[in-house]
Amino acid sequence: MIKDITIGQYLPGDSFIHKLDPRVKILLAFLYIILIFLINNFYGYLVVIAFTLLVVMLAKIPIKYLFNGIKGVIWLIIFTAVLNATLTPGKVIFKLFNLIPFTDKGIDLALFMSMRLILLIVGTSVLTLTTSPISLTDGIERLLNPFKKIGVPAHELAMMMTIALRFIPTLLDETDKIMKAQMARGADFDSGGIIKKAKNLIPVLVPLFISAFRRADELALAMEARCYRGGENRTRMKQLKTDKRDYIAIAAFIAFSIICIISRRWR
Repeated sequence: MIKDITIGQYLPGDSFIHKLDPRVKILLAFLYIILIFLINNFYGYLVVIAFTLLVVMLAKIPIKYLFNGIKGVIWLIIFTAVLNATLTPGKVIFKLFNLIPFTDKGIDLALFMSMRLILLIVGTSVLTLTTSPISLTDGIERLLNPFKKIGVPAHELAMMMTIALRFIPTLLDETDKIMKAQMARGADFDSGGIIKKAKNLIPVLVPLFISAFRRADELALAMEARCYRGGENRTRMKQLKTDKRDYIAIAAFIAFSIICIISRRWR
């Protein structure tokens, strides 16, 4: 399950989405997240789902690959849905075990929140799967450049965010190795209640933190050995340029945004 998480991974390809300017993809992904939370009915979510599937098809990413990524956080989605369904005031539809009430408004909110989380995961996964870490760094830095005038360290922020994304799959892989090593020594991570399972994870967290700090130290030494001095006077082999593909993507997203805004009035 740990290896199924797709956020932070890069899937090389030559699709239409892969070839888009990283600045355009980052900006559209940010606006896409905003649109997800503006939708207030199921018709709007059908539009968003159709658009998301179209983007996934254009990116040539296997849908099964994205579904596997959702499996890694399925329990978080279920937990959030149950909380919304039971704690939201409204007309009680039924009671689980004659104790826990599920309300009509709560069930609607639970479905909305579940769809939002799934679409959020898929959208961010498409961004990282179709954008290399170097391109992602350059794109974030170029978007943050205007804020340098007020003292924002654009290059350093872009580098930190990209390194954090890049090390998500690395740390997950390290966690999987540590858990398998502990299980080979008799550790049990499956049996018992939630509290016992949490306690069983302590032997995993300690070596994981040690490994993370060690990797960070090695990365810092490697960057220093290569005379890394930040973004000042840094040149790039590939310059970011927008072309016809980017303008087509922007126009398509504007049309999609208009439909989403109009869908707020659909009942």
